[in-house]
Amino acid sequence: MMAFDPKSRRVTPRKIQPTAGYPDVTGPPKNPTVLNLMLQNIKSLEGLKLSAQDGEIGHVADFYFDDTSWAIRYLVANTGPWLTGRMVLISPHSLGRPLADDKKFQVNLSRQQIEDSPSISADMPVSRQYEFDYYRYYGWPVYWYGNGGLWGTSTSPAMLPFSPQEREAAQSRGDSEADHLRSTKAVTGYALQATDGEIGSISGFLVDDESWHVGKLIADTGHWYNGNDILIPTAKIERISYEESKVYVSLSLADLKATGENEVATAGPHPSAVAEDGS
Repeated sequence: MMAFDPKSRRVTPRKIQPTAGYPDVTGPPKNPTVLNLMLQNIKSLEGLKLSAQDGEIGHVADFYFDDTSWAIRYLVANTGPWLTGRMVLISPHSLGRPLADDKKFQVNLSRQQIEDSPSISADMPVSRQYEFDYYRYYGWPVYWYGNGGLWGTSTSPAMLPFSPQEREAAQSRGDSEADHLRSTKAVTGYALQATDGEIGSISGFLVDDESWHVGKLIADTGHWYNGNDILIPTAKIERISYEESKVYVSLSLADLKATGENEVATAGPHPSAVAEDGS
């Protein structure tokens, strides 16, 4: 089990056995210069510098996540006056792990590659056709085609060759897909809707910065529950309503209120509630 520290916005391992099926991050980091915890609040990565192979390109402004598979698909770069008017997207395929010493991401691309990549206006949505052109330009396998892995053919982004046959199949499969990418900044602040009422709002995303899977959302229960931050597994999220600015979860108000500070919310019954009922 992991505990979230709201001041540092990091998740730190507790001195217990790791949960079955969940990565064990209790050991020491292999590289002390790398931010050493796999799960991090996405807010701790915002503002980090972005360093291409031949110079800096700006800083992290936002992240786009896939609201069906719960994966971060792109980092949105603020390039300042360099590429004004463009939305500059950086895929995790080209990212190294964030470096603690320099507070930056290493981007394994040149500035020229980024400048020559398919352009999209800063005020336009990211379409599947744009994504296909983007992935074709860099020669990466698209994430929506493959054997069902988080990244299509694998569980983490990797620079693998993509055959012409695979490109054709991926394009035909992806043409009908649209409107699947969401901004983490935009969803932050959305109301948390339980099965029987509303309680608090979304305040953060916990992300594995190796696979870029969004494992949990952080919810601030506000005045409802002494302002506790609780963790909502993405498996418990039924849908996100962008019209209502709400995140719907398959948990009751009792489930959420029974969750301790920085703990993971689960479905009942809860021992404390049973004791109060005398049953």
